[in-house]
Amino acid sequence: MHALFEEAGKFLAGRILSEAESSAQVELDSGKRVKVKAANILLKFEKPAPAELMAQGQAQAAEIDLDLAWEFAPEEEFGFADLARDYFSESATLAQQAGALFRLYDAPHYFRRAGKGRFKKAPAEILQQALAAIEKKKLIQAQIDGWAEELGRGECPQAIREQLYKILFKPDKNAPEYKAVVEASRATKLAPLELLHRAGAIDSSYQFHWKRFLFDNFPKGTGFPAVQAPQPPADLPVADVKAFSIDDSATTEIDDALSVTGLGTGTVTVGIHIAAPGLAITPGGELDKLGRARLSTVYMPGYKITMLPDDVVHIYTLDEGRSNPAVSLYVQINEETLETISSETRLERVPVEVNFRYDKLDHIVTEQWLSDSSIEVENTPDSLLGKRKELTFLQRWSKFLKANREVVRGKPENFNRPDYNFRLVGNDGAEPNGSEQVQITVRKRGAPLDLIVAEAAIVANSTWGLMLAEHGVPGIYRSQASLAPGVKVRMSTKALPHAGIGVKAYSWATSPLRRYVDLVNQWQIIACARHGKTAALAAPFKPKDAELFGIISSFDGAYSAYNGYQAGMERFWTLKYLEQNGITELTASVFKEGPNGSFLVRADHLPLVLPVLGAQNLPRGAHVRVKLGEIDEISLDISGTLIERLDTEAEAQVEGDDSGDDDDDAVAGPISIAVDMNDAETPGTDSTQS
Repeated sequence: MHALFEEAGKFLAGRILSEAESSAQVELDSGKRVKVKAANILLKFEKPAPAELMAQGQAQAAEIDLDLAWEFAPEEEFGFADLARDYFSESATLAQQAGALFRLYDAPHYFRRAGKGRFKKAPAEILQQALAAIEKKKLIQAQIDGWAEELGRGECPQAIREQLYKILFKPDKNAPEYKAVVEASRATKLAPLELLHRAGAIDSSYQFHWKRFLFDNFPKGTGFPAVQAPQPPADLPVADVKAFSIDDSATTEIDDALSVTGLGTGTVTVGIHIAAPGLAITPGGELDKLGRARLSTVYMPGYKITMLPDDVVHIYTLDEGRSNPAVSLYVQINEETLETISSETRLERVPVEVNFRYDKLDHIVTEQWLSDSSIEVENTPDSLLGKRKELTFLQRWSKFLKANREVVRGKPENFNRPDYNFRLVGNDGAEPNGSEQVQITVRKRGAPLDLIVAEAAIVANSTWGLMLAEHGVPGIYRSQASLAPGVKVRMSTKALPHAGIGVKAYSWATSPLRRYVDLVNQWQIIACARHGKTAALAAPFKPKDAELFGIISSFDGAYSAYNGYQAGMERFWTLKYLEQNGITELTASVFKEGPNGSFLVRADHLPLVLPVLGAQNLPRGAHVRVKLGEIDEISLDISGTLIERLDTEAEAQVEGDDSGDDDDDAVAGPISIAVDMNDAETPGTDSTQS
């Protein structure tokens, strides 16, 4: 005797070895013996053989017209053998009964299962909905297959082109566009990014990076809604100073300026003047919402996305020839010893006499030019000559401040790597298209003008940070517990020491036009300047204000994303520079072990880090010549091969830098794509988004 039975959703057949009241022992054709519950046995038969019956049943199932079977089926619950007799004949064979069982079981949209071998036909309305859904799914699958075929031929369907960034970086894994890319990637054995690039979905490498950034960070675009720009208070006193700013030529948000008075009197007053949008922009207002949505200006070579609208920036930027609203820190200094005597914060208008630009003056304002008044440099502007004595004092003071901070740090600050300036010829601040000629110039960190501005900012940020703490007013701080390896700079609402800078507390308050946390801190500082000991009652943000923690969290994420994009675009334009100038070799220094047996090197005269093969046995700091490999502008990838070592073991110097940057790890490689070529595509199931 043989039996056909159901086991875990499958139909099997075999020879009955023994049978009890509630179960039977059945031997399958494979020789495996299984215990089968009596309720699971659907047919018992002597002939044909189990395998033959299964084959005959499958053949009969294929011939059953489901629409006709549904018509024949009774309204009440029925068994498969009943339907076989209604559909075939009163004397339906075992094969026909088995075929009816298989067909009914595989058509849940026509017949729902009501038990072992029992079914009930679906209502007509439900059936029509199910059939429509099945037809729609077939059409979608046909569309997927068609798109995948086009991609395989090197053609990109418009629907996939429109969804490119969503497919690659934030995919809906149930979307047909995504599934078509997965299917085509499997068929062609190409990575999704390479497949789409070959198919013409990416027609500009620059636009690829730009649009991806906008997709992630500015999905609604970079424009501002129409907002009325508020005017600063009309009753601000005008400071009795002639201030000047120092920025690069591309800077339009001039946040800070300096003034020097009292030279030759024994007590010199240095004014550190910070643009004061916080005097008119109010917490919770429309402009505050715009600033909080963006959190920072986004910088990139040749272009930027400002945190605030241009007309607002124009009111508060410290442009020359105007008296601009400012929060000013005045520091009284002993002219001989350079020790600080006292400091005072004022809210006022500051006359700005001139806006100096690094890139036009760094070659003039050298240590020699500042220390020797007899040195003359051709084409020196009269405005610079008029500030020569003030700049000379500021440089003395800055070097003094830096030396004192280094005592607290426990070691000198070493800025061995220069800053690089990018200029896109003919761009003039418009949105680049990626084909511009790029120029890369060097500005060494620690140059006189750079040092003056940096030390003045540290004085303001540390002084105001301590002032907030003394008044019991919370602020947003950056701190670093120690200079031990792995100890990172953190943001918090507590005035904690910053070991990397060498100060007791360090707030961010000197760039309120460009960073939202600086604007928040400026509101708190203004409260201190206006209300003194009662500032904690008047300040917009109170101690332990949960809103401050939310701002820190949001800012950290946005600032990291913006800095990452800036670094990526600087790398993009550096690779363009190599291409435009036909550079195939360069000199560099080994500094770190890289991926896949390579070592990372840093180019001597370009902002470029790349992995190099053949440098495995070289020490950190070894100077080498490298042959460059192929450039990939989409992944921002480039590698090299060691040609020769240019120094000896004794000459190798280990590079050190206390800039606080983490760019030793910022080596661009293949872009992280969210397309998973192993996504399940089992018919009748939906893949889920990870």
